[in-house]
Amino acid sequence: MPALLLIVASINGFLAVALGAFGAHALAANLSAERLQTFATAVDYHMYHALALLMLSALAFRFPTQALLRVSGFLFLLGIVLFSGSLYLLSLTGMSWLGAVAPLGGTSLLAAWGTLCWFAVRLASDSDSGAS
Repeated sequence: MPALLLIVASINGFLAVALGAFGAHALAANLSAERLQTFATAVDYHMYHALALLMLSALAFRFPTQALLRVSGFLFLLGIVLFSGSLYLLSLTGMSWLGAVAPLGGTSLLAAWGTLCWFAVRLASDSDSGAS
């Protein structure tokens, strides 16, 4: 599981950089300023959450049996696909209905952070009870 999270984080970091470069160089002359900004927002959130996946992989190497880390990783990946993916497609195609998908991705990202917080609270609680 930890290695899989590291692979997923690495792939997403790579994609975020590649798509950012694509947006800055290939799309700058072809998209409106509004669509280009939407694409840039997708890249930003993609990279932030690729880094979150990287952090999760480090935690998973330390705590390999923690189901909450796996759930958080799945939710981060789902959020990247739904949030950033819908914004990438929206900016490239102009299909406005794709904007309705982004909040589902945002909700997934929020749930991922919440699940990670739940893991941290449980970890702190376990540490406190073990120190007594």
